[in-house]
Amino acid sequence: MRTSTRTRRRAVVVAAVVALGAGLLGGCAEDSDEGTGGGGSGGSKKDAKGRTVIEIGTFGVFGYKQAGLYDEYMKLHPEILIKEDVTERVDTYYPELLTHLAANSGLQDIQAIEVGNINEIATTQADKFEDLSKAPGIDKSNWLDWKWAQGTAKDGRTVALGTDIGPMGLCYRKDLFAKAGLPTDREAVGKLWAGDWQKYVDVGKRYKAKGPGGTTFTDSAAGLFAAVNNGYAERFYDGDGKLIYKDSPAVKTAWDLAMQAAEGGLTGKLKQFDKAWDQAYANGTFATVSCPPWMLGYIKEKAGTAGEDKWDVAAAPKPANWGGSFIGVPKAGKNKAEAIKLAAWLTAPEQQAKLFDKQASFPSTPPAYDLDVVSGARNPYFGDAPTGQLFAEAAKGIPTLVLGPKDQQIGTAFGDVGILQVEQQGKSPQEGWKAALKEIDNAVDG
Repeated sequence: MRTSTRTRRRAVVVAAVVALGAGLLGGCAEDSDEGTGGGGSGGSKKDAKGRTVIEIGTFGVFGYKQAGLYDEYMKLHPEILIKEDVTERVDTYYPELLTHLAANSGLQDIQAIEVGNINEIATTQADKFEDLSKAPGIDKSNWLDWKWAQGTAKDGRTVALGTDIGPMGLCYRKDLFAKAGLPTDREAVGKLWAGDWQKYVDVGKRYKAKGPGGTTFTDSAAGLFAAVNNGYAERFYDGDGKLIYKDSPAVKTAWDLAMQAAEGGLTGKLKQFDKAWDQAYANGTFATVSCPPWMLGYIKEKAGTAGEDKWDVAAAPKPANWGGSFIGVPKAGKNKAEAIKLAAWLTAPEQQAKLFDKQASFPSTPPAYDLDVVSGARNPYFGDAPTGQLFAEAAKGIPTLVLGPKDQQIGTAFGDVGILQVEQQGKSPQEGWKAALKEIDNAVDG
């Protein structure tokens, strides 16, 4: 469930990156039918026709409505009316969610949670959510182990069910690779850097030597930093919840590779999701970009018809994850029993596969990978790439990321402060590192 708005929240993405949100205080209702009663805890909410109203708070374009899943569920259950309240940005949505949780009122029956915030919910707000681990229709074995673990509190209560994930691939321009004397077949391209992000940077040096003028190997050092960093289990926090960002092997490795790329002239010095980045897609001025499944739609939109069949996607050097979300059922909701049934249905492998088919939101449930709509998925824009198989394989190797309450702020500080100072302002790697640490220290001490 990743569209351009959701990617920015967040995202980064884990953290990963990136920003959007669902309407709690000022969301916009997605269904025209009017329900009765107000927000917060209380009795069951009904509409004028006597249907039970289930309200879902989401952010960005979560995809359930667009994929027709709400309509499908309501046809199966005519006694149910689903209303989705949407806030565009997660940096608006999430603080409002925390406010409502603290007040124990104003909550929807189902609340979406972005991966960058799931740790805080599971560690500090678990008592405000229903335990879904033993709910009817829920089978833990359906989910990737690491995805299930992210939504589970230390006492074993599962406070949120995984929706999508963002297994990493590498998108590349075949035409630019050919001009640089590099292979263009996706399997051959994947072999260039298989198993090691240093190999990827080394390919970038080859590209710089022979690639077309006016182009760079990759879009940004920050994108490389995030892709490398998100392939490690421990990045900013260790397994005991201790902050380790200053000495983390993941951060050090990712930073060193990002600095090689920045100082080596391999990047376009772009900030991801800015207008200049979008325009660079249209102009075809960089040859590679780290790309989870939701990024393919973004590239198609920004590169347009001129980029069709010029872009392709290969396996990334190592498995990593960029993005993903969850849904949970607050205890203060009006229709908890029905909300749990709907949450179980929406996150079941069959529905996750449908969402992938319509919205390119990659399932967090491996049984979905065997369904034809996923296993047989191909993307004609990207040279008919077997995206279902490619991303399913990438998903199986993703480590269980250790998340902490300040993951999003830490990742943003490294990417948007430290690395951009090196790329765009000409600061030294040492100066960029110090600037990032100063920003992070202020965030974690605040």
